[in-house]
Amino acid sequence: MSQSPLRLYVDSLFTSPYAMSVFVTLREKGLAFDLVSLDLDAAHNQTAEYARLSVSQRVPTLVEGDFALSESSAITEYLEEAYPSIAVYPADPKQRARARQVQAWLRSDLLPIRQERSTLVVFCGQQRPPLSPEAQAAARKLIGGAQALLAGNPAYLFGEWSIADVDLAVMLNRLILNGDDVPAELVDYARRQWQRPSVQAWLNQPRPAL
Repeated sequence: MSQSPLRLYVDSLFTSPYAMSVFVTLREKGLAFDLVSLDLDAAHNQTAEYARLSVSQRVPTLVEGDFALSESSAITEYLEEAYPSIAVYPADPKQRARARQVQAWLRSDLLPIRQERSTLVVFCGQQRPPLSPEAQAAARKLIGGAQALLAGNPAYLFGEWSIADVDLAVMLNRLILNGDDVPAELVDYARRQWQRPSVQAWLNQPRPAL
């Protein structure tokens, strides 16, 4: 395997939940990497140089030597296979599949929450007005799904921590950190994920004033 240094491209505001997921994966695995931030408002992700690395021209993008990969789930799955000594997915194939199911659900569904509770709420303390009826319905779906996944109030989704726990906590915190009504057990769950050193390292990145 190539021992080339790893380089991770993220947004300059450090508000991308998908970049955070890869950042946390790298930290949990104890991998050294260079962090490169792109000002998306200034279209730094649309330069010809970046387009050569990322077909989607989005963040995150991971570069390892002459290998570049975008899309957060693809990156975390690659890192899991390439650097397996410290796992960020469950070992059991069925539980691992369910962790990936959670990630896919959070990335492809619940759009009204993502629209009305941007990650500026989560990472920059922004406050947003009350949820629309559509977003309220999405919030009920999120809360119901999280309660089903966390029946019995375990510390983590699949017995031991996985990267899916961070992804779920981010989505819950879109509501929690705005002051929306979320059951106490889910607040405790999200707070627990927030205390991991790898997550704290992302939260403590310097962010420019908005």
